[in-house]
Amino acid sequence: MTNLYPASAHKVEVAGDVGATIHIEPNDNPRAGEPSQAWFALTRRGGRVIPLSQCNCQLAVYAEPYAAGEPALLEPELKPVSAERYQGIPGAEVVFPKPGIYELQLNGKPVSGARFKPFEFKFEVTVAGGSTQESTRNIGDVNGNLAEGESQKLPTWAIALPIIGFIAILVVALRGTRGGSGE
Repeated sequence: MTNLYPASAHKVEVAGDVGATIHIEPNDNPRAGEPSQAWFALTRRGGRVIPLSQCNCQLAVYAEPYAAGEPALLEPELKPVSAERYQGIPGAEVVFPKPGIYELQLNGKPVSGARFKPFEFKFEVTVAGGSTQESTRNIGDVNGNLAEGESQKLPTWAIALPIIGFIAILVVALRGTRGGSGE
């Protein structure tokens, strides 16, 4: 049901005896070129939290669409984080390179002593355009092959025209002054 409402606060998936809730700061609305903190609240059936210390977890980020067997675009390092009521859960900083749809795949299996079935979760994430100059330049490169700063550069005629106009006014004014003093 959460996949039908992408504006919901958290996305939840279940695989075997493990449930996962994903949240991405800020407000589940990551922006291209800006760091986003993603965390995964892993719980066993019954609600017991699975901290990163009990899970051999890996995170892979793929740009959609992607082909099976294609290498991940990013493989951020997972670190234990505390978020909301969860302590020591897997989290990572992710910088999505450009706007679009990405798939985050979280795979995990128990470390010795932990008791849960291996799992794989796939979360679809929509990334908006960033507000940083870097991401804006990247969008230009992707969409129009513009060189850096080219869209902000004024054409030569737009600079030359006011200068020529100013010189013409100055010449007319000087002729008017000379012509008026000769009478």
